[in-house]
Amino acid sequence: MEELERLETNNTVNCLWPYILKIISQEPVHAYQIRKQVEKRFGFRCGRVSAYHVLYKLVKRGLASKRQEGRKVVYSITEKGISALKKAADFYKQRAKLLENK
Repeated sequence: MEELERLETNNTVNCLWPYILKIISQEPVHAYQIRKQVEKRFGFRCGRVSAYHVLYKLVKRGLASKRQEGRKVVYSITEKGISALKKAADFYKQRAKLLENK
């Protein structure tokens, strides 16, 4: 079903930031681990560049922070990111409720 596939893509691959924030809200992680965790926990693959691009934007907007640990850059969620993640979860809950109601 083309419509369902498009809906799924638009709410996963094309809107990666809530998934990344959820992962880094639970523990600091480096970008390579994030890609693996997205697939393992949420069941879809994101592009190699996509995760890095989203992480860059999250840091730039203050939703995530980064620090150097040896040769790796590790990402963590900020207070602003926690708030954005909660709002995203609430948004999806609200939409699901509206679609279920008669």
